[in-house]
Amino acid sequence: MIQPKTLQEAIIHFTNTDNALAYMVRLRWPNGVECPTCGRTDARFLENQKKWQCKSVHHHRQFSVKVGTIFEDSPISLDKWLTAVWMLSNCKNGISSYEVGRALGVTQKSAWFMLHRIRLAMQKKSFLKLGGNGKPVEVDETFIGGLSRNMHKKVRVRKIQGTGGRDKTLVVGFLERGGEVRTVTPINRRKPTLHREVKQHVTADSILFTDELLSYDGLDSDYQHQVVNHAVAYASGNVHTNGLENYWSLLKRGLKGTYISVEPFHLFRYLDEQAFRYNNRGSKENRISDGERFGMVLSHVLGKRLTFAEVTGKVGATDSNSPAS
Repeated sequence: MIQPKTLQEAIIHFTNTDNALAYMVRLRWPNGVECPTCGRTDARFLENQKKWQCKSVHHHRQFSVKVGTIFEDSPISLDKWLTAVWMLSNCKNGISSYEVGRALGVTQKSAWFMLHRIRLAMQKKSFLKLGGNGKPVEVDETFIGGLSRNMHKKVRVRKIQGTGGRDKTLVVGFLERGGEVRTVTPINRRKPTLHREVKQHVTADSILFTDELLSYDGLDSDYQHQVVNHAVAYASGNVHTNGLENYWSLLKRGLKGTYISVEPFHLFRYLDEQAFRYNNRGSKENRISDGERFGMVLSHVLGKRLTFAEVTGKVGATDSNSPAS
């Protein structure tokens, strides 16, 4: 299977609809095409429709490679879908729906919906916890919302209080040094809430690095808890949360610079997107190409469906902050 290495190669290769179809078929059915309904492996390919027809008589006898994936029921061709996947999975600060719409020749509304469906494929759910066996894990929190300096004085007084702010969304991050990052959006940062989140995502007996927030007090009963006082210094030897501070900077650069305004209802999708790129970034120890990162997203499109009603809040959607995240 040909694996494009650059965006230019991907566009040229996938412009041929047969190449795009063959690529997705090999990813989805490496052992041969199977009927999504009954599992038969001898379906007949309908060349004119680029679909298959199962030899058994049942509902949905005809099916395409899009069925059961994030692409299902989309009239947009695979070559445009694959280009959008490449762009979102490899643009460090994300890419706006307006830019995708102009690049692919689709409406901004369609591009916006496409990007949210791709973010669903980037969503990683795992029962595995971070850390363990004395591994260092950083825990820190931030608020996502409007900048106080951009607000009118009266609005600033009403919304900004203390170190946090009203109408902002709390995000708590967990970063295993040398490993992956994970984010959640709890309802508050009180001690019971943060203790519950830490215990859910970090293995006991890990080395836990936090700031001086009082809500973290008491975690030393399960973790090797070490605190850095940011009023004094950003780091005290190996005790710091600079890894997560850097991640927050990267996250907010995308949210404020590329997406401009993100509704709290959709924030978890953008968190999934940024976490995917961060956890699959290239390094000297782990060299990952753009093509490999592109393939990782496509390998997770199966079994994930997001309808327009879900993404617009008309029915419930799956939040990445469930216990299995």
